[in-house]
Parts: sequence; structure tokens; C-alpha cells
Amino acid sequence: MNLLEPRPTIYTAQSRHLFYARMLICKYVLEQNAVPLNPFNIWGYFLYDLVERDLVRRGNNNVVRIVDEVWVFGPIADGVMAEINYAMALNKPIRYFSAGSKFEDIKSIDPDQATFEPDALKNTSEAVVRARLKQYAPSS
Repeated sequence: MNLLEPRPTIYTAQSRHLFYARMLICKYVLEQNAVPLNPFNIWGYFLYDLVERDLVRRGNNNVVRIVDEVWVFGPIADGVMAEINYAMALNKPIRYFSAGSKFEDIKSIDPDQATFEPDALKNTSEAVVRARLKQYAPSS
């Protein structure tokens, strides 16, 4: 194994309800020969409220900007939806995965299999979001 070999960097978007699974998600990404940049491992949970939450959100957006791809794990929360929208605006590749309490719960899924937390759909309908996720394809 070449320890200096560049690998793609992956922003691992996940709901706070999957905080407990952050290490399983990182393990999965590492085993896919990529480098996970997991917001919960970078900041903890909103830097434990030591700073304004918008400072952490801005930090997350900067990480989304510099990564190669965004991978979405588990149900899409409102914050994850914002990260997806930003990744789309940046034309980043986005992939979707199931997630749970066991490593075996992580599986690649199609965008139309993604599920949503109620707050993720507060400003639009599920049908509109699903259509947008399905038709999105980066040009690169």
C-alpha cells in the first residue's frame, strides 16, 4: 500500500440522529479507498455549542466546497438537504447510502430510495425533492 497515494476526499453528510454511526461511516469510506471528512468528527456536535452554530455550518460548507464528492448516509435531515443543495450548486458528485447501527447496514442506494426526516421537506414537497435528486448528475 502506497501511503502517499492521493485518494478522493468525501464529505460524509448525515443526520444528527446517526451521530452514533459516525465511525462506522468513516470506516466504510476508508474501505472504499477514499478519505472521509465527517463533520461530527471534525467539530463534534456543533462544537459542543462553544461557538455559534452558524460558524460550524459555514465550516461544513467550506468542507463541502473542497471535497471531491459528497456521500449522504441515512435519512436526509434539513441540514443534510442544505449540504446536498450546496453540493449540487458546486456540481459535486453525490452518492446515497443506507445507514444504521451496524456496519452491514451501510449499502449504496439510488437517490429514489433515500428517505427524509420531516424537517427536510418543510419548504417543498417530497415529490419535488425526489425529482431533483433523481435528475441531478454532475457534468464532470
